[in-house]
Amino acid sequence: MLNAYNITVSFSGEELFSNISFRLDAGDRVGLIGKNGAGKSTLLKIISKQQSYNSGSIAYEKELSIGYLRQDIDFKFGNTVLEEAYTAYVLIKEIERKLEAINKELAERTDYESDYYHNLIHDLTDYQHQYEIEGGYSYEGEAEKILLGLGFKREDFGKQTEALSGGWRMRIELAKLLMQHHDLLLLDEPTNHLDIESIIWFEQFLRTFTGAIMMVSHDKMFLDNVTNRTIEISLGKVYDYKKNYSEFLVLRNEIRTQQLQAQKNQSKSIEQTEKLINKFRAKASKASMAQSLIKKLDKLERIEVDAEDNAVMRIKFPLSKQPGKIIVETENLSKSYGDNKVLSNLDLLIERNSKIAFVGQNGQGKSTLAKIIVKEISHEGSLKIGHNVEIGYFAQNQSDYLDANKTVLQIMEDAANDTNRIKIRDYLGAFLFGDEAIDKKVKVLSGGERNRLALCKMLLTPFNVLVMDEPTNHLDIASKNVLKQALTNFEGTLIIVSHDRDFLQGLTKTVFEFKNNKTREYLGDIDYYLEQHNLEDFRALEKKDVIKVSKQKSNQTDYKDVKLRDKELNKLKNNLSLIEKNINNLEKEIKVLDLKVLDSDFNALNNDIFKEYQDKKTALDKFMIDWEKSQIKIDNF
Repeated sequence: MLNAYNITVSFSGEELFSNISFRLDAGDRVGLIGKNGAGKSTLLKIISKQQSYNSGSIAYEKELSIGYLRQDIDFKFGNTVLEEAYTAYVLIKEIERKLEAINKELAERTDYESDYYHNLIHDLTDYQHQYEIEGGYSYEGEAEKILLGLGFKREDFGKQTEALSGGWRMRIELAKLLMQHHDLLLLDEPTNHLDIESIIWFEQFLRTFTGAIMMVSHDKMFLDNVTNRTIEISLGKVYDYKKNYSEFLVLRNEIRTQQLQAQKNQSKSIEQTEKLINKFRAKASKASMAQSLIKKLDKLERIEVDAEDNAVMRIKFPLSKQPGKIIVETENLSKSYGDNKVLSNLDLLIERNSKIAFVGQNGQGKSTLAKIIVKEISHEGSLKIGHNVEIGYFAQNQSDYLDANKTVLQIMEDAANDTNRIKIRDYLGAFLFGDEAIDKKVKVLSGGERNRLALCKMLLTPFNVLVMDEPTNHLDIASKNVLKQALTNFEGTLIIVSHDRDFLQGLTKTVFEFKNNKTREYLGDIDYYLEQHNLEDFRALEKKDVIKVSKQKSNQTDYKDVKLRDKELNKLKNNLSLIEKNINNLEKEIKVLDLKVLDSDFNALNNDIFKEYQDKKTALDKFMIDWEKSQIKIDNF
C-alpha cells in the first residue's frame, strides 16, 4: 500500500524522529505507540499528506484511498445526525443529484422520439447501474447500522449536530470514516470519546476490516484485541514487530536482554584482544600480530543495545485530612437538560475510602453526576457532602481550562499559594516537565502533555476525595500505569468516570452502571461488571428464545421439564437463604468485635483481634458478591 523510507522531521532545529522506514500492506492492523510528544500524531498527518517532512520519501500505491481521524475536528453545522452521516457517501449523493435532475427533465419533456430524449434515457440507465454498484440502495441502512454501533439511538438521528457535545460529533466523524470504505484507516486515539459498549462494537468492526489500519491508542486492551503489529516511536527511532501490544512488550524485552548479553560477551572479547595487543606491542617479533589485531578491532561492528526511554511520572496523591464516614449522600436527585432527563430520583450513598467506577453509554448521566457532586451544576433533589470532605476534581476536558498562551510554569504559579509555591519545580519535574519544558506555552503541548500538566496542577489543592472524569484521555500507556498505581495507593475516596477497561481492572471495588435514567450497583471491579453484563445479555437472548419456543409448543408442555425447572429454582432460593444467613451471622460477629475494640485499651489489643476482624470483613465482602450473583440468577430464571 505504501512504503516510507528514511523519514526525518524536525521542529525548531530539534529532531522529532530521524531516518525512520516502514511498509504498510493490506491486512496490517498497526498500533502506533510511544510517549506523549514522541511524534505519533505527526506521523499520521505525514502519511495522510496533511503535513510535510524534512527528508525521506513515501511511495503510495496508485489510487490508494486514505481515511484520517484526527484528535481535533472542524465541524460544519446545520445538518441532522443522519444528514451529516450521509455526507460520507460523496459519489452516491452526486449520482442521486444527477438522477433527480434527469427524472425531472424527463417528466417535463414531451419529445419522446427525439435523440435528446433517448440520450436522457440512456444516461438514466447508466447512472442507475452505477448507483447500484456503489451501494446506493443500501447506504442508508449501512449508515444507521454504524451509527447505532457507535452508541447513537434512532431518536438521535433527527437531532441537529450543533446540539451535540464534542464527543458525539467525533463519533459522527468516525462513523463517516467507516462508511467510506477506505483502503487505509489512520486513527488518532479513536476510543477517547467511546463508551465500553461502543468500543467492543468498534473492535469487532476493525477485526473484519480488510484494508490496512494504523492507529494511535493508549488503550492497551483495545490494542491487544485489534492489532497484529506494533510500531513504537522511541527516542527518535522506530521498533517494528508483527505482534500486538502485550506480545510486543515481551518480545522487545527478550531482544534487549539478548542484546545486553551479546554486548557483554563482545566487551569481554574486546578486552582480551586489547590485552593481547598491549602484550604483543612490547615484542618486535609480535608487532605485526599486534597490528593485525588492531585492524580487526577497527573493523568490528560494535553491538548496540536499543535505547530505552524509562522516564515516567512520579505521582502521589496525599490525603489532606480524614473525612467523616459519609462522603456523599443523595436523595431523589434528578437532572434535566431541557426535555432531556438525564438523572431521575437517584438515591446514592458513598462512604469513606470507597473506590467507585461510573460506567455506561455516553449521555446517561455519568459526567453529569460527577459535576453535581463537585457543585459545578445545579440539580433537583437532595445532595449532602459529608463532614471534612475536600474534593479534588479532574474534568473530562480539564486541559481546556489551561490558558493556551501561558507557559507551563506560569500555569502552576497562578494556581500555587504561599505554602506550596517553592515546590512548583519539583512537582513539574515529577510530571516530566524539565527545565526546557517549563518555558513552553500550553498551545504547543501535545494532548497527553496537557493532561499531565492538569494532573500536576491538581496537587496544589488539598483533597481527600478524588472525582475524575476520563483522566486517561491522551495519556500514554506508561503514564496511565503510573496514574493507576497512584490512585490504587490513594488512601482517600475515589470516584472515576472511565471507559478504559484495562485502567479500571483492579482499581475500583464497585461499579455503578448508568442506563435509562437509573443506576445499578455491581460489587466488584470492571471484569466482574463485564462478566455479569455479558451473562445478562445472554440470558435476555435465552428468554426470547424460550418465549418463541413456548408459543410454538404451548400445547406440548412437558410436565417433567416444568418440575425439573421448579426444582432448580428452589435450589437457587435455598442457596440464597444460606448466603443471607451467613451474612447476618458475620455482621453480628463484626459488630461484637467493633464493641470489643471500642471498650478496650488500644495498647492491650493484640494482632489476633485485628486479623480476625479483617478476615470476617473479607468473608462478608465475598458473601455479598455471592448474594448478588445468586439474586441475578433468580431474577433471570
